[in-house]
Amino acid sequence: MSDDVSRYHDRPSAFPWPPVLWFGAMAAAWLMQRLWPLTWPGTDDLAARIVGWGLGLGGLALFVWAFVSLRAAGTTILPDKGADALVTSGAFRRFRNPIYLAHVMILLGLAELTKNPWFVAAAFLHAILVTALAIVPEERHLEAKFKDAYLDYKARSRRWI
Repeated sequence: MSDDVSRYHDRPSAFPWPPVLWFGAMAAAWLMQRLWPLTWPGTDDLAARIVGWGLGLGGLALFVWAFVSLRAAGTTILPDKGADALVTSGAFRRFRNPIYLAHVMILLGLAELTKNPWFVAAAFLHAILVTALAIVPEERHLEAKFKDAYLDYKARSRRWI
């Protein structure tokens, strides 16, 4: 095994970036709205609230489904621990990162429900940072550990949507 491949074989990262980034995004959006309030460009009607609740609850449901899928496969949900199984079913059937997609959906739902535009900015920044700090190392880990099985899964699934 080359040094780069062996470095990612045991675990993707030494730090649990995704939950830190997600909670940091929520805190930053809340704080920014307090320090530099922006007005919401949309309306506050029933349709908007339905969209906000739909995104937020859809994200929560996707998160739970992904958690259950990982547990059923006997592997960890912790982003800084090594995978014991390659999960390609359940929430992972079509998308490789349903938990991170759920994070973004929840942030966008919060944006609509709280009328805080900073949550939209936080959602986009979270997606960029989680891709660089978690997804790319996770992909290297899964490729090093599961080789062709992961490459086949990667070819038939999407990273995000």
